[in-house]
Amino acid sequence: MLTKSLNIFILAAGLGERLRPITNHIPKPLLPILGKPLIESIIEKVSLISSGKIGINLHYKADMLRNWARNSAFSERIEFFYEDPIVGTGGALKNAEGFLSGGHFLAHNSDIVSDIDFSRLIETHLSEGNIATLATHDYPKYNNVVLDNKGYVIDIENAGTSMPNPDTLGRKVAYTGIAVYSPEILKFLPVGVSHATIAWLAAAKAGHKVKVFDFTGCYWNDIGTPQAYASAIINALRTDGETVYIHPLMRGCPDIEIDGYIVIEKDCILDDASSFRNCIVLEGSRINPPIPPLLKGGKGGFYENCIIGPDFEIILNETEMLGASEDNGLILIGTGGSDRKYYRQKNDNSTAVFVKYKREDSDFHRHIDYTKFFRRHDIPVPELLDVNHESMTALFEDLGDVSLYSWLKCHKESGQIEDMYRKVIDIAICIHADATRYVSECLMLKERIFDYDHFRWESDYFIERFVKQVKKVDIENISALHEEFHILAQQADSYPKTIVHRDFQSQNIMITKGVPRLIDYQGARIGPPTYDIASILWDPYYRLNDGIRECLLKYYADRMAAAKEGFNEHEFLESLSICRLQRHMQALGAYGFLSSVKGRKYFLKYVNRALEYLKEDIVFFEKQYPLLHKLINKI
Repeated sequence: MLTKSLNIFILAAGLGERLRPITNHIPKPLLPILGKPLIESIIEKVSLISSGKIGINLHYKADMLRNWARNSAFSERIEFFYEDPIVGTGGALKNAEGFLSGGHFLAHNSDIVSDIDFSRLIETHLSEGNIATLATHDYPKYNNVVLDNKGYVIDIENAGTSMPNPDTLGRKVAYTGIAVYSPEILKFLPVGVSHATIAWLAAAKAGHKVKVFDFTGCYWNDIGTPQAYASAIINALRTDGETVYIHPLMRGCPDIEIDGYIVIEKDCILDDASSFRNCIVLEGSRINPPIPPLLKGGKGGFYENCIIGPDFEIILNETEMLGASEDNGLILIGTGGSDRKYYRQKNDNSTAVFVKYKREDSDFHRHIDYTKFFRRHDIPVPELLDVNHESMTALFEDLGDVSLYSWLKCHKESGQIEDMYRKVIDIAICIHADATRYVSECLMLKERIFDYDHFRWESDYFIERFVKQVKKVDIENISALHEEFHILAQQADSYPKTIVHRDFQSQNIMITKGVPRLIDYQGARIGPPTYDIASILWDPYYRLNDGIRECLLKYYADRMAAAKEGFNEHEFLESLSICRLQRHMQALGAYGFLSSVKGRKYFLKYVNRALEYLKEDIVFFEKQYPLLHKLINKI
């Protein structure tokens, strides 16, 4: 049972010495992670379960924290406790005794990023009657909390330093910097400088229950160093399914070159002759290098694996920053919905992409065969460098990390966007016209038909995974709705077919040295080409300007008329309207499946745009598909 009045106390007075020179400009609690100060993220998370008051101790750059609080949504709930000198984690609680003595409270270090479930921690504390319930995990580097066989604290090794003693026997865990306390804990703290561990041991000795709650396996990061801070930011990007974050207030983002993981916070001035790879550019940075430390292609400064600030550049270790896999130091890449794993492999001065399939995944063989076929016919897919059929692994040319989706995050003029999309449309034309002429060379592809059964599967997928699972909508007259889906699938299946990528959207198009290249093509089939056009021009990941979309449709139709004998523009447009409905439903079904079944919740952020497209397009089919029209408008 939770209490809405539970207070929170955030320990935020530290100097952040290991984070210098970053903390010369900003105190550790205000360090941004994707535009949001860390302390704000902590408070938002606690506020989901409690509307209690918020205590914060202050010392270093106190005025900056006070200013942040004045402008935050939590200003009326916050009370500050200034310290001079700093009195430690125990002294901070004792200093706020009047604030904390009214009831149970959650204490949280301001430099901790985690996905620890506060609700479970609080429920355990209240139900078991503990004086202290510590969130812990197994972290050998910091395992210094000694427990008995019931999980009660009996000793702390090197209290205050988190240094384990290898000579001590017994089960040991590491404190995460997060705990729930009963107010009685305060009487075990002396006035003045102390560490909270003093109270734990004193309370336990006096017969009170000081217990741990094991959160081993949860994400946890103490951002006490630049490397740890960068790692937390990369994790936040991955959790959000992104590789690039540009602060919304960065309106003047120039035409810089980017690759890898990129974060650019607000109020930065960047030289458009600069290149960035795996870089975090903090607020107030000014990059205008007259003589760059490194050159890339003869233009501007090249910044790689670093944190950049107003007057500093901190070089980081790429493997530690991005996280190596458990085997061979490979670095995990990719944020899509696939179950297969992609890694970057370094070889001297070059890199390649290593892909590992599960044993039962038949896409592996298609991936290999399609790659060979497409490259023979000049479809810009990555070169196959090596393959091991027994282990179901392959090595491919590295196209970098910038997808069309990520490329569009940096401000682009409409002319630049249209030019890039024309190049993408050219790839579609090569697939639909040129490669299709030779499809008999690839039997595995020739036999995969995007037919009636597949279209019906998509509409059922939409109903089961999105309408029922995500939207929780009950469907009236399901048999009549299935009859409409039957007619829709028949119509979609009736149009001429070519090779289609089948998932031809901005996250599957990489921009390598300014040129679009194609990935994730192992799902290719023989189907209506307008399915690909619907996928890229009505892409939930990026909404094109209507004017640009119309120009691109005309461009495709004109080029296809020249490239493919018998191309019928009227039939193309009719097929496009049907395939748009199908594609929107498929996308929504996929987002439901990936978020609900695979746990990739970040796909839900694309639902609104996909649903927006579906509602716009179903308007033209109200008479033909009245039940589908009604259902779509209901959700």
